[in-house]
Amino acid sequence: MQIQSAIFDIDGTLVDTNDAHAHAWVRALAAYGYNVPFEKVRPLIGMGGDKVLPEVAGISKESEEGQKISARRKQIFLQEYIPHAHAFPGVVELLTRLRKQGLRLAVATSAEQDELQKLLAVIDPHAGDFFEQISSSKEAQQSKPDPDVIQATLQRTGFGPARTIMFGDTAYDIEAAGKAGVKTIAFRCGGWSDKDLRGALAIYDDPADLLQHYEESPLVRGIE
Repeated sequence: MQIQSAIFDIDGTLVDTNDAHAHAWVRALAAYGYNVPFEKVRPLIGMGGDKVLPEVAGISKESEEGQKISARRKQIFLQEYIPHAHAFPGVVELLTRLRKQGLRLAVATSAEQDELQKLLAVIDPHAGDFFEQISSSKEAQQSKPDPDVIQATLQRTGFGPARTIMFGDTAYDIEAAGKAGVKTIAFRCGGWSDKDLRGALAIYDDPADLLQHYEESPLVRGIE
């Protein structure tokens, strides 16, 4: 079955920001008296704040304190980490090749809308032009690994899940996509091991590695 469309995660998949997100959470939590080690937060990156805060601090993101911590995390991330962020090798080239092949592209991320625009600008000033739909946390009641943002993207684009591929870097991407009936191509560049990513249809180091093996990939060979 040939792939007709693709949905992309951004953090850790196209842009090298997973460590930055974890550091921003650690610093924001510490500012409100929660001393949570980086090693506890880092494996949770890929989920949204609705999952991270209850897991590491036992508080709801919607609580008054949760909202303050989340706002502080965003401020730290946007002001101190985004200016130093970079895209992984081969991102623009991969997006260009997919579009040239005729695939329709979309974004589904746990990031908030203002963060997402900054992340896309890290890739390229015109990166948003590659995608016909960009779904952020505001389109999902629950973040990954719940499938809400994937399902919202499928609904808004009209993509058929059986002919759509997800590009992600975490087990949460794979689980969320699977719940929505979409298979995943995973990248190791987000810091997860092959064991963690074992549910993926195929695993590559990063976008550049996929480009080097493009002709043998599910993008050309199709989904079995």
